Amino acid sequence: MHHPKTIYEQILNRHHSGKKSFAVLLDPDKCEADAAGAVIAMGEKAEVDYFFVGGSLMVTQRLDELVMQIKANCDIPVILFPGSPGQISTYADALLYLSLISGRNPELLIGQHVVSAPLIKQSGLEVMSTGYMVVDGGAPTTVSYISGSNPIPSDKNDIAVCTAMAGEMLGMKLIYLDAGSGAKRPVSESMISQVAGSIQIPLIVGGGITDPEKAFQNCKAGADIVVVGNALEKDPTLLSEMAAAIHSVSVYR
Repeated sequence: MHHPKTIYEQILNRHHSGKKSFAVLLDPDKCEADAAGAVIAMGEKAEVDYFFVGGSLMVTQRLDELVMQIKANCDIPVILFPGSPGQISTYADALLYLSLISGRNPELLIGQHVVSAPLIKQSGLEVMSTGYMVVDGGAPTTVSYISGSNPIPSDKNDIAVCTAMAGEMLGMKLIYLDAGSGAKRPVSESMISQVAGSIQIPLIVGGGITDPEKAFQNCKAGADIVVVGNALEKDPTLLSEMAAAIHSVSVYR
């Protein structure tokens, strides 16, 4: 049997076979070592597929520490989800190389990438180019504030579809629909389903997903990877329920 050589190959294989994945997002700024330890242990038990590590601002120097803590305690792949392209840790397995294709700020589309490219190339990290799309979640997000660009309105599925298609045709390997950390309303199932139906590449969905039912519906609508962060800080026991909900979906295909 052919074992996937890269994380992206694994994501692609799961995408083609209809297997859904659960990613737990840990923010080094918000996650003390003890709290992280508990989440990592629960994550391993619940067979979480990926740990995403990153934050919008990265105020502390805890990035390397957190990545090393995860690597030391489990075999779950660690994927960097950077708030800016300079936020990298060579201890991680892969990096979502995010281009903010929903906004109109050239700095976050390509500008910062030009500056960080030599560093990232040198890091040896597996780089997964990601069309990052911020969708209005009903609360101002750090991303839209810092980028000075507007999110996609939550009811404009057509804009989301055209943006995702453009990202795919420009050669992006993944599309990430994000309602933002602590969103009041997560990305709608109808948007997820229309975007998923219009692209061939895997779709990541995150932001404001607070219960297993929503995670389940997102997967049924076409999300390949569901990302949960904030909700788990408030209630870590959610983790195993979320994992079970997401992993049960592939059975329904």
